[in-house]
Amino acid sequence: MSFIEKIKKNDNLYFALRNKKVIIGISIFLFLLIVAIFGPLIAPYDYEEFAGQPYLSPSLEHFMGTSIFGRDIFSQVIYGLRSTFVVGFIGGTIGTIIGLIIGFFAGYKSGSFLDELLMMMTNMLLVIPTIALLIILSAYLPYRGVITQSMIIGFTSWPWVARAVRSQTLSLRNKEFVNLSRISGASSFKIIKDDIAYNMFSYVFMVYILQFAGAILTSVSLDFIGLGPTRGISLGLIMQNAVNWNAIQLGLWWWAILPGVILTVLVTSLYFINTGLDEVFNPTLREM
Repeated sequence: MSFIEKIKKNDNLYFALRNKKVIIGISIFLFLLIVAIFGPLIAPYDYEEFAGQPYLSPSLEHFMGTSIFGRDIFSQVIYGLRSTFVVGFIGGTIGTIIGLIIGFFAGYKSGSFLDELLMMMTNMLLVIPTIALLIILSAYLPYRGVITQSMIIGFTSWPWVARAVRSQTLSLRNKEFVNLSRISGASSFKIIKDDIAYNMFSYVFMVYILQFAGAILTSVSLDFIGLGPTRGISLGLIMQNAVNWNAIQLGLWWWAILPGVILTVLVTSLYFINTGLDEVFNPTLREM
């Protein structure tokens, strides 16, 4: 069987490779990811290095201009993009894993003490404004690195995932193939892993994309109000510094706007991937 025939046999993969939104989203995402990974090789300067005269507008020498301190904005954006991806991967992964574990077990054990306990924990965190909790935690930490920020975001972003996954699990727990596994003596963990989680793979994957994007936007919010990493650079910190030093009022529009454009492009690529995959996994939405 040829490679093309294998692709056609896998319906989801076949339609994903034909979906324009998926292709565009993945292309943009991978391009930005490659730039972030190989940032130090691409960036002409270090993000803290004095690169030339301040107030320089975008040019061939400084693609995104320089800041009020003479730092190269292009180099800062590349280094900041790397931090943004780190937050997305770590924060999104932690939030998704916790939400999946709680959602699967609460849904499968619906009506039990375990379900009530897990949902009580979830509801307690849901009623607390997440951004307020993040502000309090970030404000009282003596040192805030990108990893620390990512973990804080991950450990506070799982409740909606838990409720959503529990809802989906409730619809699967009484299916015939689940009952058959239960009758055959399979453990709860095995049933959840092999029957429920396996049949929810597409849903879980899309949840992770939303968590990834959410972690990035949350980190930018914290950065913008001055509660970002105390060391390093990120897209949010670049914009925050631009606002603090009145970049727009001084005519340095590139300092404030261009990092925001890059961030918007990244989040938009994730939106394209998510909506495209929704069309792929949902046959009624597919473009034939």
